[in-house]
Parts: sequence; C-alpha cells; structure tokens
Amino acid sequence: MTRIIAGKARGRRLAVPATGTRPTSDRVREALFASVESRLGGRGASWTEVSVCDLWSGSGALALEAWSRGAGRVLAVDRSPKAVGVIEANIAELNAEGVRVQRSDVTRALAQPPAGGAFDVVFADPPYEDDDQMVRSTLASGLAHGWFASNALLVVERRARASGPPVLPDGISTLDERTYGDTVLWYGLVTDEREENPQ
Repeated sequence: MTRIIAGKARGRRLAVPATGTRPTSDRVREALFASVESRLGGRGASWTEVSVCDLWSGSGALALEAWSRGAGRVLAVDRSPKAVGVIEANIAELNAEGVRVQRSDVTRALAQPPAGGAFDVVFADPPYEDDDQMVRSTLASGLAHGWFASNALLVVERRARASGPPVLPDGISTLDERTYGDTVLWYGLVTDEREENPQ
C-alpha cells in the first residue's frame, strides 16, 4: 500500500499500476524527502518555492508527495498509458491542482525544452533494466535542453550495487549516495559545466 507521507494529503492512499512499475517504498520516499528538505532548507528555500519534475513517474507518488508538501508546479512524465491513467486518477482523487502529467517516453521528452521552464528538483526513477549509459545520456539531454534550473537538485533511484560510478552526466556533481536495501539514491547538483552535445 502506498500513502502520502506528509503535507496536506498526509495519510491518503495512492493507487499504483498493477504491473510494469516499481513504486518507491514508503521508507525510501520518507528518507528521500527528508534529505531534499534538508538541502532546500540549507538554501533558505522551501517546497512552495520550487518546481518539481518526476521522470519515469509510475504511480506519481513522488510528484504527489512534492505537491502535498507545497510544491506549486509539478510535472509527472511516463510513457505507459496505464501509469498515466493511474497518475491522473490519483490527481483527481486528491484534487491535486498544480500537478500535470505528460505521457511521453522520457528520452524523447528531454530531447526538447520543457513547457513552462526548468525545474528546481528532479526525481528520476528509470527502469532497472535501462543501463547506466542510457540513463546518463537521457539526463545529459535534459540538461542540454533546459530541464534543470541553475543549482537544481537531481535524485536518481537505481538498484544498489557493491561498486560502480553514479549515472550523473557532466554538469551535475555528485552530492551524496544513500543505500536502502536493494535501492540506491544518487543526489546530484547542477553546476555550470553543462554538456552541449550529449551522446
């Protein structure tokens, strides 16, 4: 069962697609949002001051958690019609105005500028079967096409492993790595050294 952890919709249940997605566990989401809030607080910012993008969104749990905590502009991106239907149903159930859904392959979406401008916080939860180079290339494309605001925070969820570099492209510096069971979260910060021609 997936629930909103905090904010105005705290405790509300979220529907999840029956198959084809891997919802981030409540434990990992709680740790993720605590870390993001700490970093926002260190900048003197809060959820009400940031825009949020949830890539490979699945049920939309991360997007809706951000909305519940006060984010006014939130975008969920997923290519699956079933996932998009679930996200839209969750938005309607919570009356989550300000949350928009884009049905698109993430690679194609990030290959063009986002409607409405860049995002301050970006969550990326690509399928585990997508190799690291593919994920890195997709994120680099988003960086080159204006999806990340200056000093944006990126959190990438991957399968935990004993060793190996993060999937963050040049232009996004690694801040931290946190492992929770089979899940690893990579935290990155957008810098000024951006890739102009991502491959």
